[in-house]
Amino acid sequence: MAEKESKTRLQVSKFKLNSLLAITQAINENLSVEELLKRYEKILREDLNIGTILIYKFGIEWECILTSGCSRQISEKIDVEQDLLHYDEITFVPADGIQKLKAFDIIIPVHNNNAPLAFVLIGDIEEEGEGVSPTIKHLTFIQTLSNIILVAIENIRLFKESLRQEAIKKELELASRMQNMLIPDNHTLPRNERVYVTGFYHPHYDVGGDYYDCLPLNQNDLGFCIADVSGKGISAALLMSNFQANLRALFTSEIPLKTLVERLNERVISSAAGEKFITLFIAKYNCNSKILEYINAAHNPPVIYETGSKKIHLLNTSCVGIGMIDHIPVINEGSFSINERSKIICYTDGLSELPDENGNEIGTDTIAKYLANQEGIEQNINQLIRKQNIMAGNDRLFDDVSIIGVEFF
Repeated sequence: MAEKESKTRLQVSKFKLNSLLAITQAINENLSVEELLKRYEKILREDLNIGTILIYKFGIEWECILTSGCSRQISEKIDVEQDLLHYDEITFVPADGIQKLKAFDIIIPVHNNNAPLAFVLIGDIEEEGEGVSPTIKHLTFIQTLSNIILVAIENIRLFKESLRQEAIKKELELASRMQNMLIPDNHTLPRNERVYVTGFYHPHYDVGGDYYDCLPLNQNDLGFCIADVSGKGISAALLMSNFQANLRALFTSEIPLKTLVERLNERVISSAAGEKFITLFIAKYNCNSKILEYINAAHNPPVIYETGSKKIHLLNTSCVGIGMIDHIPVINEGSFSINERSKIICYTDGLSELPDENGNEIGTDTIAKYLANQEGIEQNINQLIRKQNIMAGNDRLFDDVSIIGVEFF
């Protein structure tokens, strides 16, 4: 009798070892989640005579990944967070427990890095004629097997997620390079005896919703603008690239600024369907008359500094933002006469709303201080960027920062 029991224990130990080895080999062979679950189900149902198996696993949210020996309706009735999350160790379902769990005998929680990863529910266990259920005898083995399988499945999910994130990262890097191509390079901007134009662009993420441009419209007229799409990220960047294409197609020396803004509003409404809008400052400068015409569509007020008289002027809002409403009821066009060497700095709210050391926004007044001197516009912008640590990893930076400056001679 003792010899028979010893032989039986040896066979059981061999079965367990072979099962664990087979599962480990399957994992090393990078078999699919479906195949791993199929092999797990075979061991429990065919070899251990377990009739019912449910597995709930957490990925992005809790989901049932295996239903065996019972209807899908049973699994849908169980709320993991409410019904299972409080189980920290193997638990036998009490006879007087909640109705939803009565189809099962045992709850096996699986943890990974001290956090609940899965719950295995087994039931409809075939009892031996005498003695203890074979499942109860092998409960530690079932727990070990469940841990190996479910951690492996989680690792598969994490690996796929890392691949997906890497693909997204590469796509964002490509999108960032393409978007940077829409922002004019400083060396291509007009720089002559009449005007000197320079800019700065720093997206908070890989892509952003800021944009500035400068377009020679003819021999004497120069157009420039700065814009900011509401929100951040890919959707803002897509709308901004669409806006850039429309602006360049529409902005000519002949079109009145008011008409240009109306048409841009129509295009943005059509593209964004009212979900996003754009704040915009747009201007046209005639180098002969030295008149600067402009429209400020809900954008931050650009600052003009007259270097001779040392006066500072703000070009404030003259209408609502582009894409806010189907038809802009009032568009007020402003003008400014350049009577002496002057500088203008246009910026997005990522700069003006940047908190200082005390948590207060630096505001337009601080920006104006960097402009109010005899240095050139490029030196002014470079000093502003340096003093605010924008390129040095300012941890208070929370938005895209864009600047375009023009010096008039």
